[in-house]
Amino acid sequence: MSLLGYEKRFSALRLNSSGGSKSPHKVAMLLALLDLIDRGELRENKIRFDNVLRDAFAHRLTMLGDLSARNNPHLPFFHLRSEGFWHHKVLPGQRESYDQLSTASSVGIVISHIEYAFLDDELFELLQSKLIRNLLSESLLTNLDQGSILDILRGDSSAWDWLECEFLVNDYMVMLEKQLKGSKYSKADHRRELMGRLNNRSKGSIEYKHQNVSAVLVELGLPYIPGYKPAFNYQKQLKQVVLSYFAGNQSLLDDVNSFGENEVIESVPAELSWNDVYDPIPPEHVTRVSERKPQYLAKRVDYTEREFRNRQLGLKSEQFVFNLERERLVKAGRPDLAREVEWSSQERGDGLGFDIRSFDLERETELFVEVKATNSGKYQPFYISENERAFSNDFADAYSLYRVYEFREAPRIFILSGAVEQYVQLFPTNYRAEF
Repeated sequence: MSLLGYEKRFSALRLNSSGGSKSPHKVAMLLALLDLIDRGELRENKIRFDNVLRDAFAHRLTMLGDLSARNNPHLPFFHLRSEGFWHHKVLPGQRESYDQLSTASSVGIVISHIEYAFLDDELFELLQSKLIRNLLSESLLTNLDQGSILDILRGDSSAWDWLECEFLVNDYMVMLEKQLKGSKYSKADHRRELMGRLNNRSKGSIEYKHQNVSAVLVELGLPYIPGYKPAFNYQKQLKQVVLSYFAGNQSLLDDVNSFGENEVIESVPAELSWNDVYDPIPPEHVTRVSERKPQYLAKRVDYTEREFRNRQLGLKSEQFVFNLERERLVKAGRPDLAREVEWSSQERGDGLGFDIRSFDLERETELFVEVKATNSGKYQPFYISENERAFSNDFADAYSLYRVYEFREAPRIFILSGAVEQYVQLFPTNYRAEF
């Protein structure tokens, strides 16, 4: 659901009006929730019915100024489930009893049946933005019209506002799905259609914003559209919009991951020479800040890891590089050396620290080649084992990592010669356990 969809729900809550006036309890409970997020006291999507929440609720109920309203937080905690975005995690063994409840007549009913409440993942991600919390706070208190909403979201800045970012991210994801499926699409057509929904943004501005989205996806370990080179100096709000999109479209995360696992690659690209595939410029070194990983992303296996474990992608890319190495040596006038190029991971097995043994003609020495492949773009992260890292250090003068990217469509290669860690930031992902 989009931000405006949640705004409409917040501004049209199903409130109890049996006493002649609308009960403020649901409003007070949601405002209390926003207060806890704002103060950093609620960092995960688990809303527990504890004293912290009840105190925040009582404070908000008092602020609403209805002296006749009783401090009974168990009622909105229970009945917010009817709004469609508030859900309950039922305690083990209590499902049958919970399903029979039409109300929570006491605090004890909530405590004995409900472990915690939780929001739609998309809504919880949206609430990480102070701007959105302010908007939804106002929508709880007043029925905002469309003009008022835009005033809050757009303010006085010329920067991209939330709604513009939503339009652009949605459009990017449509193209990304087509990219992953190998379907044809026109970036120009998408841009022209998008321009009508934005605030007079230029083609260059839209292009750069797409590049910002690519950067966010790279940092999340997800594939991106290779035609949009990642631009990492993006506004923080954009990443929140991307995360909100995935929170509300988790099926896309499953689809994305499925493309990285056991993907059928019919053949090794042929009739390509080094001049066709060689990219002399490796990716720039980018400094990143470690951030909280949302729960809904943690439930999914990393796309880059799936590509790493895709045996067919690894074999086809190694064969591709093996053929190129032999072709390179033949063209250099050394067919004798070309015949001695060894596909080591196949002939001698994995675990050597490299995949192919070739030759460096300038130094007249052996060249140990490790192949890392992706169907995504140049900036896609990759996995490297401790053995491979150590080998690149021990044999730095004779070692090169060949990064093959966009392998399925139009493969390119850049080379990292020497110790790998001089080029990339390495992050530990697992440990070996011994007794």
